[in-house]
Amino acid sequence: MTAPLARLRTIVLDCVEPRVLAEFYQGLLGGEITVDEADWVTLVVEGGRVAFQESADFVPPTWPAGERPQQLHLDLTVTDIDAVESQVLALGATRHEIQPGEEAGDPFRVYLDPAGHPFCLCWD
Repeated sequence: MTAPLARLRTIVLDCVEPRVLAEFYQGLLGGEITVDEADWVTLVVEGGRVAFQESADFVPPTWPAGERPQQLHLDLTVTDIDAVESQVLALGATRHEIQPGEEAGDPFRVYLDPAGHPFCLCWD
């Protein structure tokens, strides 16, 4: 095995309102907001970072098909999907109408964050 060329520093999500999206993910993942600027907010979670960058022209992807394909999504592990689902919906997420995990018997559900980015809650 060779040494990596780089280490993952930050996952960055474009959005219209960085602080709003950072607060959503802070409610979901915990962590601490360490940078809070009008156009950039950073959330540190368990040593990793998720940042939210203002993009005034941001339009959410039209997953699973359509003119604006998804380019990235987060898979998040939970222990009790039903308990977490009610909490994530209360934070502002919506459950996607299309659920390929349920159709295939796979342990994940698809949601949209308040900006419209898809993410999955998975239980292993």
